[in-house]
Amino acid sequence: MKKDPQFDLPIARLSLKTHHFAFELGRPFFEAFDPKGEFIADGNLHAEVTLDKTERVITIDSHITGTVRLTCDRSLDEYDHPLNIEHQLLVRYGDEPKELDDDVLQITPETLTLNIAQHLYDYIGLALPMKKLHPRFQNEADDDPEATTKLIFSTRSQDEGPDDDEPADPRWAALKNLN
Repeated sequence: MKKDPQFDLPIARLSLKTHHFAFELGRPFFEAFDPKGEFIADGNLHAEVTLDKTERVITIDSHITGTVRLTCDRSLDEYDHPLNIEHQLLVRYGDEPKELDDDVLQITPETLTLNIAQHLYDYIGLALPMKKLHPRFQNEADDDPEATTKLIFSTRSQDEGPDDDEPADPRWAALKNLN
């Protein structure tokens, strides 16, 4: 994705206090990351970003609400999936810019702006369900008694009971008495 200046936080110009920013995340935002719309087709999200700047650390709290347009894995129908995401990013000052952890960045004191578009996109991607089911199938999967896990294969023969006293190998018999 090319850097969109709309998502730049001017950290060098900000005073040492709490600042608030708001971003609208729609189709152009998602197309910048995934032009074909294979991961997220569309969305209508609102991001509230609170930046708390101190002398040593910048704390960025993001609250993202709205819906994203997903494709159902079962029927391939598109549906709106609601999201309500809260995430915190810590930014500290250091000798070189690098990502120290998933939620901790290091920047140099000379850094003028911090672009958070990639972070917002990642938070949205992490909040999506692994299995994308249209709402009409979600209730069906919860109520279906066949949806529970079944034993398909076992190495135990049907003649053997679960409490056989005779071990498979007699050399292990002595180990049973070691309590």
